[in-house]
Amino acid sequence: MIKTNLNPSPKQLPTDIATIRKNKHASAATETVDLSLSLLQYLVDNSQPVGVTDLAKAFEASKATVYRHLQALVKHGFAQQNEATNRYEPGIKLLQLGEALRERFTILARARNEMALLREATDQAVSLSTFVNDEVIILELLQGRTMVEFGVKAGTKMDFHATAHGRIALAFGPPRLLETLDAKPLKKWTPKTITSPLTLKKEVTAIRKRGWATAANGIVWGVNGLAAPIFDHRNKYVGAVAIIGSIHLITAKPPARLIHLVTDTANRVSRALGNPDPHS
Repeated sequence: MIKTNLNPSPKQLPTDIATIRKNKHASAATETVDLSLSLLQYLVDNSQPVGVTDLAKAFEASKATVYRHLQALVKHGFAQQNEATNRYEPGIKLLQLGEALRERFTILARARNEMALLREATDQAVSLSTFVNDEVIILELLQGRTMVEFGVKAGTKMDFHATAHGRIALAFGPPRLLETLDAKPLKKWTPKTITSPLTLKKEVTAIRKRGWATAANGIVWGVNGLAAPIFDHRNKYVGAVAIIGSIHLITAKPPARLIHLVTDTANRVSRALGNPDPHS
C-alpha cells in the first residue's frame, strides 16, 4: 500500500507553495497594522468621536474587524471609548508620546548652536542627552578637535551609575530612578566604576548641590565626562549637555573654566526652552 501525506508540513511543501503561504501571512500582518494605523489617523483627524458603523463604512471593512482593531488601540491607550455614546476618540497615550517627542526635538533644535560654541571653547567632544521613558538617550554628539574620536551615536542609552549624563538624571530626575538601582547589581565597567549604591547616592547628593557631574573612568578607562542639567519652562529636568575627553584634559576634579563653560551652556539652553532662572 502506498501512503500519501495529505497534509505536508511547510518543510515538505514545494518551495514556491511555501513561499506563497509565507507571503500571504506577511501580507495579512501588514494589512492588519495598516488598518490599525489608518483608524488611529482617522480618529485624530476628526474633531468629534466616531462610531464603529461610520468607521466600517469609511474603510469598507466589517464592523467586527473594525471593533477588534479599536479594542486593541483602547487596550494600549491609543484610543478611548465614550461610555455614554460608545464612540471612539484619540487616547491620552498619543498626547504623552507627542509631548515626549516635542520636548526631545525642541531640546536638540535649541542646543545645536550652543553645542558648537562649547566645542569651539574647549576643543572637546560635546554630547546632548534627553530623558524619555525613564531612560537617558543621546540625541547628538559633536566630535572634538583632539586625536580621540568617540563612537557614541544618537539613540545610545547611557548607564545611570557610570556616566556623567546618567548621574545628572539621578540627581535632577525623578526620585524613583535612585530607588531602582537597589534592585540589581551595578555593572562594573572598569575598576573605577561606582558599583556601591551607597557611594553612588552620596555622589548624587553632591552633584545636586554643585550642579554638575563627572564620571572619570566610569565606562572607558582614561575617559571622563563633565555634564550639566537642562531644565524646561516648568523647571523640569529634560536632559543634559556634556563634554567628553581624556582624563588628562577633563580631570577627575575639572578646572573651574571647564565647569563654567559647561554649566553656562546648559543654562543658556534652559533659557532657550523658556526657563529664565534654571535651578531656582
